[in-house]
Amino acid sequence: MPADEQSFPSVWARPQRQRREQPALSREQIVAAALSLLDTEGIGALSMRKLGAQLNAGATSMYTHVANKDELIELVVDEVYGEIEAPVPGDAAGWQAAITGCAHSIRSTLLRHPWIVSVLGEAGVAYLGPNMMRLNEAILAVFEEGGFPLGAADRALKTVFAYVIGVSTSEAAWLTMLARSGQGEQEWAERLWPAAERAVQEFPRQRELYAAQRGQNLRGARDDEFAIGLDCVLHGLAARFVLESGA
Repeated sequence: MPADEQSFPSVWARPQRQRREQPALSREQIVAAALSLLDTEGIGALSMRKLGAQLNAGATSMYTHVANKDELIELVVDEVYGEIEAPVPGDAAGWQAAITGCAHSIRSTLLRHPWIVSVLGEAGVAYLGPNMMRLNEAILAVFEEGGFPLGAADRALKTVFAYVIGVSTSEAAWLTMLARSGQGEQEWAERLWPAAERAVQEFPRQRELYAAQRGQNLRGARDDEFAIGLDCVLHGLAARFVLESGA
């Protein structure tokens, strides 16, 4: 591969080659195949060689669109962001309801593709992808409509993403471990619970919390915890930026 192919900092910065003939593969085909491979086998299974074999394509066809695995991941991450339901300005229920719906959609999307949380910090400048740009623009518009100055709207957007990705990372790791074990969430918890109860015997606050959680629906508990935390984040953002600005 020519050295200049490696000089671009992101797939979004590298100009597409102009070819007279129709390439054997489209970028969309490559991204779709990579996403399917990641969802089926996880991030450890992804390689340009394996993807090329799956597509029955040679290196030339692949490198027309992506120079390396890092660029491929940028493309696939943006494809996943395209599944998120963006908020719509003018929601009659208000900005908090619109952002809440979007945050839940982000979490659901990440948990449908749990491998993604392991590459978000390595996905180059994924924020330049078209799907991410559209999503960010919609979120900024909703925050502005809610009374946030643009700079504050940007900080609020980053805060919401940090919360959702932080929670989803832990959840994705948990669900990935469950998938490897072949056990259900409730089954795993029941098997682990006696050891957990022994571990907290000397810690009265944690002992009380564990006792209160025994037998609860874990999926429902995760959903509730996420919703409560998100509500706290949004109320904090409103107090910090909207109320202070007098909107």
